[in-house]
Amino acid sequence: MFKKLLSILFIIANCFIASAQNSFKIIPLGVLGGGDESNLSAYLIAPKNQNTYVSLDAGTIKSGINKAIQNKIFKTSADKVLQDSIKGYLISHGHLDHLAGLILNAPDDSPKPIYAMPYVIEVLKKHYFSWESWANFANEGEKPALGKYQYVALKSYQEEKLKATEMYVTAFPLSHVSPYESTAFLIRRQQDYLLYLGDTGADGVEKSQKLDSLWKFIAPLIQSKALKGIFIETSFPNAQADKSLFGHLNPRLLMQEMDRLSLYTGKAALANFNLVITHIKPAGNHTQEIKNEISKANTLKFKLVYPQQGKALFF
Repeated sequence: MFKKLLSILFIIANCFIASAQNSFKIIPLGVLGGGDESNLSAYLIAPKNQNTYVSLDAGTIKSGINKAIQNKIFKTSADKVLQDSIKGYLISHGHLDHLAGLILNAPDDSPKPIYAMPYVIEVLKKHYFSWESWANFANEGEKPALGKYQYVALKSYQEEKLKATEMYVTAFPLSHVSPYESTAFLIRRQQDYLLYLGDTGADGVEKSQKLDSLWKFIAPLIQSKALKGIFIETSFPNAQADKSLFGHLNPRLLMQEMDRLSLYTGKAALANFNLVITHIKPAGNHTQEIKNEISKANTLKFKLVYPQQGKALFF
């Protein structure tokens, strides 16, 4: 009986330790890179045990919230989640699969900030929150500016407070069909971090050093175990020629970039580290092909995670 009690206490203690190590709650509202307008890139992030989220990109919003409600993650209406729980949007770049949900749900949304690099804000002003394409719900741009959303221009490598949350963000430019740029967001809560990359090409294909600079920056956070995971795209299988990637990664290039990261972290630091694969374009049998190719190339022994719409993740 005593041994059984010790065993139970050991299991409970291990569960408590594992739970204590989780710092962030992620609710994927959309995970794909195309092919389904109800399931495009958008990830709500909040400190664990809190409901003050920001959305990392916003390709799909309402459909993803409804899916999360079906999975009993939210116990209120989709409109209440949209208006009360989402405290702002971090938009990586100006492509529709990363911001259509924000644009289309703007009439029903509540006032909140849009955080983005200046080159992304210019796209929003010029092409989306413009009276020729949609009402201007933002506080800048074409008149009249309705002011529901407030643009917050991020600066590279400078931390910014995410209002109405306990989180902070640092933005990093990415190359997405050079010279066009996307963004990576490093989220911090106290001493813990999570990294989300918008669309990005590999440095070798893009003739860029942007990913290399990012890997150097985050390497100490991986070594100290402060970084809880990396969300990174792999849009196409290896059969897609480099010239037809259009600023995206395939499994071969993903793992080339991870090998580069390992030069700064050491290989041991990446074993069982959370690598979350996003933005798969699901045409044909691409999803299974990509998973197989990543698994085969995973010599660094990452813990591979494939998010599902409406199912919570904890890091």
